Amino acid sequence: MSVSVAVAGATGRLGRLVCEVVEEHPGFELVARLTSASGPEEGAGAGILVDVSHPDASPGIVERAIGRGQKVIVGTSGWSADRLARIEQRIAATPGAGVIVVPNFSLGSVLGTALAALAARYFDAIEVIEAHHPGKVDSPSGTAVRTAELMAEARAGRPVEAPFAEQPARGELVAGIPVHSLRLAGVVAKQEVRFGGAGEVLTITHDTHSNEAYRAGIRAALEAAEAQRGLTVGLDRVLGIGA
Repeated sequence: MSVSVAVAGATGRLGRLVCEVVEEHPGFELVARLTSASGPEEGAGAGILVDVSHPDASPGIVERAIGRGQKVIVGTSGWSADRLARIEQRIAATPGAGVIVVPNFSLGSVLGTALAALAARYFDAIEVIEAHHPGKVDSPSGTAVRTAELMAEARAGRPVEAPFAEQPARGELVAGIPVHSLRLAGVVAKQEVRFGGAGEVLTITHDTHSNEAYRAGIRAALEAAEAQRGLTVGLDRVLGIGA
């Protein structure tokens, strides 16, 4: 028997792809395409809600879904540590609740972040440069924030060298690591993490050329959602990368 799925943000570029993946998968049935014009209870009967809406709308959508007993996949940006902490409290108070938050559905991006976390143990000068299409409303990107947080975690409290970080042109400090955001026509998504050492620079780069890069990750998150309990953050955790 197939699992019913509702998609919030179904008319966006990522939302349309999520709908395609659901419709192509024999284990799932797309029962609702939700937009900003949809009522709060539309899609309430679905077993899984996939939220790829807007950073401002996302927390309310997710909280309502948890309250209805739906499993939730969040692909919307803007899920800061504070937001995650609040939703984790909501999950803890709701027996059986399960939420997967995925800053990036690209397998290559997830592997790039895992490699960056490994390299961060060995270099003290680290900076992140992320670029996206002009329509991306939030910055830094959720992927850049996730990458910076995992690198800081890997460093176990050792500070990164970030000279003149108080100057605006030096980027925003995320977990103590400078992050620079570009929004450019002609770009889908790109992230570089640069590590500086004595006499050398290591650069880990990931380019997304089309939204097709997200298809396999969306499928993996859907397949994990029904059994999800509690909060999982990152496709790497879903796939067991770096575990």
